[in-house]
Amino acid sequence: MSEIREFRIDVADEALEDLKDRLRRTRWPEAEMPDAAAAQPTAVRDAGSGTWAQGLPLEYAKELRDYWLEEYDWAARQAYFNRFPQGVTKIDGLDIHFIHVKSESPDAAPLLITHGWPGSVVEFHKIIEPLTDPAAHGGDAADAFHVVCPSLPGYGFSAKPAATGWGVGRIAEAWDVLMGRLGYDRYFAQGGDWGAAVTTQIGIQDKGRCAGIHVNMPTSGPTKEARENPTERDRQAFNGGRYYNAWGAGYSKQQSTRPQTLGYGLVDSPMGQATWVIEKFWEWMDCGNHPENTLTREELLDNVMFYWWNGNGASSGRLYWESFNRAFGGDQPKVEVPTGCSIFPKEIVPTPRSWAEQRYGNIVYWNELDRGGHFAAFEQPELFVEELRRCFRLMR
Repeated sequence: MSEIREFRIDVADEALEDLKDRLRRTRWPEAEMPDAAAAQPTAVRDAGSGTWAQGLPLEYAKELRDYWLEEYDWAARQAYFNRFPQGVTKIDGLDIHFIHVKSESPDAAPLLITHGWPGSVVEFHKIIEPLTDPAAHGGDAADAFHVVCPSLPGYGFSAKPAATGWGVGRIAEAWDVLMGRLGYDRYFAQGGDWGAAVTTQIGIQDKGRCAGIHVNMPTSGPTKEARENPTERDRQAFNGGRYYNAWGAGYSKQQSTRPQTLGYGLVDSPMGQATWVIEKFWEWMDCGNHPENTLTREELLDNVMFYWWNGNGASSGRLYWESFNRAFGGDQPKVEVPTGCSIFPKEIVPTPRSWAEQRYGNIVYWNELDRGGHFAAFEQPELFVEELRRCFRLMR
């Protein structure tokens, strides 16, 4: 059995100075065209594009750069992220970084939580303490969890695959190995974005340890009835998909076809990496058309740092190249383990239950909320925690 080594984030002073030097020397493009939003179709204008119609606005990019250079305190943030125990272990030849926080409750259930792109384990720092110690955060001690949050291969402080093959299915197998290595013979799994795909695969593989899953981005195509006679709820999902395919999926096409080419710019330019990531936070959050209505500027840059330090621009994008059309498309076996789904209204495609039931054959919990978006744990931590408590009470 491979050993589990303790891990702490420890960025060298030279790396921080290099970042600041690159920020000082940022080479800016011209500003976006002022009439771009008006030139777009009505459906896109209604989505609240405004000055973001061509991407992250130059004025906001400069504000981010100035804050990052002059006010953002990495030393304090590094201490913040090191407050939880972390480890690294080699699985199938690859070092995997993870957060592992054990509850003091004797009845705590192990819970594996997986992030996606353009997120990181940064998304979960506001929910770990309420999950591990619910009694101290307005909950019931009976709802306690031991929480494990791994960084996807090529993300954060996990190693980068040096050969092909690290798609969603292989990650799901690795996560099951991780939970066994940590001593958990029975656990629950949760995920959104790629984390939802990995969690779904854990359910499909059903190797015996996973007692149930929860996803906040269930993926399934429309039903025959929805295509022929859509309800208002079906139309909501169809509209989300159409908007995404027409205006929001450029990043995905690039990362699923040419992640290497993209990586040169993202790994070389901190502002390139930051704008590539933060634009999607603006688009996918329930944020009233500005990301800082939901997350602080500090939080947005925290997440960017988990891409910047190890130069993960290409390696994170390769998950699309490895998994695209294999994780989401084609005929796949049904998930038969108990499943819970929480649908936040600003999700990219808010999947209706009738669609989800085609892929998830044992849905025991379903809830559609009135606020929140794609990064639910980051955006609405209290709501998200309550969803997990309510869901997994049905499976303990």
